[in-house]
Amino acid sequence: MKAVSEVVIYHNPRCGTSRKTLEMIRKKGIEPKIIEYLKMPPTEKELDGILKLLGIEPRELIRTKEAEYKKHKLDHTDLSRDQLIAAMVKYPILIQRPIVLINGRAALGRPPENVEKIL
Repeated sequence: MKAVSEVVIYHNPRCGTSRKTLEMIRKKGIEPKIIEYLKMPPTEKELDGILKLLGIEPRELIRTKEAEYKKHKLDHTDLSRDQLIAAMVKYPILIQRPIVLINGRAALGRPPENVEKIL
């Protein structure tokens, strides 16, 4: 078995998918560092780094059905990458979850099985 460095999960305990992903990680004998991102959102720099690790753009990580998305008109196509990242940091409910980081890799746990690829 390969050595595992710290596993980090950006977690929302109220989200069933996030809870399933956390349970799956623990069943592998790993106790991750849990970041409840609604209470402690990533910084803009951290979120930018996460997006790069995931290999996606902010629009692919943003939750478009949240009230804040519509309220702040985040559907405008002229918004820059930096503007979208800033909005997600300011309103972390907009960030898809869970996000798992390990060994310089990242996975979005939708579905939870996506995380198995990086563990």
